[in-house]
Amino acid sequence: MVHHLAAKTFALLPRTSTAALPSCSRRLNYRNYTTSSFYNNRELEHYASREAKRLSLRQLIFFGRSMTPEKILKSANYVRTELPVRIAHRLRDLQGLPYVVVTQEGMDKVYELYWLAFEKFRQYPEITSLEENQKFCEFLDKLLNAHATVIPNLSLGLSLSSRFLSPDKLDSFMRRMLVSRISRRVLAEHHIALTKSFSQTEEETSEPHVGIIFTGLNVKHSVDRCTQLLRGRPPQVEDITISSWPEVIVDGHLDAKFPYIREQLEYIVFELLKNAMHATVLTHHKNGVLPRIKVTVVAGEHDIGLRISDQGGGLVTAGNIVANPADLCSFSHIRNASRLENDRIGALRSATASEKGIRATVQEQVHRWKDDLEGNGNLNQQLPPSQTPQGYTRIGIGLPMSKIFATYFGGSLDLVSMDGWGTDVYVRLPKLVR
Repeated sequence: MVHHLAAKTFALLPRTSTAALPSCSRRLNYRNYTTSSFYNNRELEHYASREAKRLSLRQLIFFGRSMTPEKILKSANYVRTELPVRIAHRLRDLQGLPYVVVTQEGMDKVYELYWLAFEKFRQYPEITSLEENQKFCEFLDKLLNAHATVIPNLSLGLSLSSRFLSPDKLDSFMRRMLVSRISRRVLAEHHIALTKSFSQTEEETSEPHVGIIFTGLNVKHSVDRCTQLLRGRPPQVEDITISSWPEVIVDGHLDAKFPYIREQLEYIVFELLKNAMHATVLTHHKNGVLPRIKVTVVAGEHDIGLRISDQGGGLVTAGNIVANPADLCSFSHIRNASRLENDRIGALRSATASEKGIRATVQEQVHRWKDDLEGNGNLNQQLPPSQTPQGYTRIGIGLPMSKIFATYFGGSLDLVSMDGWGTDVYVRLPKLVR
């Protein structure tokens, strides 16, 4: 259905004019562009009318065991036919936005990337051999790289659009876009990993796994790995230089293991520990001694629980202007005023200008920090401000993405602020989702 505001806007345009349309529309060479032709596309409608077939961790693990050539091809063709359906749903979501939102900086780029990906998947032929599957994996990898700028572009576009959408509508839209992005990347990366495992070209690892899912993921090891990476950064927060980062101690069920996507778990832990360290330094750097950050691991019957506790002064005293801790995950300036801060908008623009974008992984951040150090600081100007280790501008992506990762397979992430003392973050992740 055509959005009434967009329809009204298009009705004011000459039928042959594309001057006022999103730049992506002009680049796609649409002719005789009207409201009807923009919103009514038979192929898009066909795919958008189909229901996405969501897979659980259990299904991904079960199918990925003992791969055969036939199963590899079945996996490839499932990804080939499923991804255009999910992309079509998001294109419809974008078309349902007010026209003034779709034309905001960043949003037109997202629309273009999604439309081109949809067309490429829709036209991709059936995969009938392992050689064709290898080419398909290369195709997937290129698309994953091309879509690295989606997160910063979405964040920029919706931040600038915050005045035109209610907080509930804006956050609901952003959540659908990010959840769908995660689901597509999981399917694509899992298939690529299964292919590498079958062809014995994957990197060796001592931990058992099926595709991208580690079947016996040791939680403490992941916490320790994130801690080591974070404490290996240059000891500086904003304009404050310290001798070292806060220590992190881990207690609870130290031998807890469960099947999960390691990249997602470690991103959540990494971001939460990074925030805790940041707040602790800001609050206690004048005291000489930085309080420890405590991580408690609990292995329940059906899920894994994590509590990350800091003494960083709480969410309000850490400089966050929000009425509720959950609003830190909001992309609406009404709930989270920092979304429209000039420094944050500038940092997002820098991130959108970089081909590296933001993938929401630990690895990308570590690589950029190492690049910066190897360049003796000379690369700072080439990196998105959000990623440089010293004096970086926080763009507010880490916490919302952590919450989406935590809830994707049915878990949760909740913040409890003891203003004037510190913050506790509670994460719950299911052991195995049916």
